Amino acid sequence: MLVTCAGILVVDLIAAHLPKVSSPGELTYAPRGIEMHMGGHCGNVSIDLRKLGVQEGQVSATGAVGEDIFGEFLNGLLRENGIVTHLQKVSEAGTSKDLILVVTGEDRRFHVDIGANMYLNPEYVLKVLEEENPRIFYAGGVGFTGKLDEHLSMVLRKAHEMGCITFVDPVTPYMRGWDFIISSMKWIDIFHCNGDEAKEITGKEKPREAAISLRKKGAGIIIVSLGEKGLIAVTEKAVFEMPAFRVPIVDPTGAGDALCAGIINGLLEITAQNKREISDLSEKELANVLLKGEAAGAACVTMVGTTTAVTKENVTRILNKQGEELISHGLKIRFL
Repeated sequence: MLVTCAGILVVDLIAAHLPKVSSPGELTYAPRGIEMHMGGHCGNVSIDLRKLGVQEGQVSATGAVGEDIFGEFLNGLLRENGIVTHLQKVSEAGTSKDLILVVTGEDRRFHVDIGANMYLNPEYVLKVLEEENPRIFYAGGVGFTGKLDEHLSMVLRKAHEMGCITFVDPVTPYMRGWDFIISSMKWIDIFHCNGDEAKEITGKEKPREAAISLRKKGAGIIIVSLGEKGLIAVTEKAVFEMPAFRVPIVDPTGAGDALCAGIINGLLEITAQNKREISDLSEKELANVLLKGEAAGAACVTMVGTTTAVTKENVTRILNKQGEELISHGLKIRFL
């Protein structure tokens, strides 16, 4: 297995291009309808990886769902996309759902039922890890995975000892602080979060300072995504500041997951054959990996749904049109 993805699985119910959010008792029509899509970091990243060209049978998804039609929907969609599924069915809660309202020109509004994600068993995840022995282990949406969160450090340590590249992408924790992430940092090769999360974890207002502070906690590479402002990445030796691609934004839902999938895909192209370590990457190689991640995130926002527009063709088109200019005139690298 090349990539084992674990973490949250969610059914997204999306109403995009709304003229406004209804007042109490008011009826507002959804001009683009209300669509049901795959959601949650684990599901989004695994499907994005397949659509970016990772071979069928080389990506798996591990998560918890309820014993309901929404769990069946997610399992069916994952399998249709060539994902190897390991879905833990729980009776304590239903499959997680997220009602997403997107008013034109405004950021998304999320209304989340965490559901079965809180019951994802770390032993279940470890069993999958041991069976698949992947090149990359991705843990997404931790913070909403109650039982896994409690033992995240142990799971990541085991993956690290197996020789996996560990990639963690959290959400703001539910009913707990960030301590479980901080204590896991020494077992994380790549850590991604957004600007708000970086500020919450470190207390630093400026994204660059927050990213540097996170890097000092032990992870190999810190990536802080800043939406339309691009991203900041910090390694042991350098700080990368990369502007965003210019694309029309229809629905930003899933852009961070697409970014992660693009980065993982770029890493696979460099490391899968010769088992190179993350620390061996040159600044140019890492910049190209980050560029592919940004292109995947940019493709994502051009259509409704978390994975709809993330395709190898769309990402290649964006890279061909804007990639060289972005690297040549937008990328800044400052050595530490």
